[in-house]
Amino acid sequence: MDSTSLKRLKIIVPALLAIPGRVTMLSISRWTGEGGSYRSVQRFFNTTIDWKNAQWSLIRQYFKNSIDFFILVGDETIVTKSGKKTFGLDRFFSSLFGKPVPGISIFAFSLVSTKLRISFPLITQQMIRPKEETNPEKTTKKN
Repeated sequence: MDSTSLKRLKIIVPALLAIPGRVTMLSISRWTGEGGSYRSVQRFFNTTIDWKNAQWSLIRQYFKNSIDFFILVGDETIVTKSGKKTFGLDRFFSSLFGKPVPGISIFAFSLVSTKLRISFPLITQQMIRPKEETNPEKTTKKN
């Protein structure tokens, strides 16, 4: 991450954590201190950041000299949603409800510390079903 993006991130994160209610670029700029103008917030959200490497760098730096074992785990979860306009909305099986429910599917890879019993997410991605899987062709037999 370049130094400018890192400076903007240091300004924006405390504002994101402090904002009550709806989070918009305008509300972020209002809750930031010096250097957090609306235009700076726009520029930050317009830059491409490799979040996987940023997360890995933070985790690696924090546990650099730690004597701990880590387990790499993957888990898929379903978040129930209502409406029809959410991206990736489909019907997924939920073990909590015991049936397919409308929602979105999210898959995450995390490092789990066996000593601290804490999960550190590395990659989180929304899973989208392919078109052919969501709309299977119905065939009927003619006798």
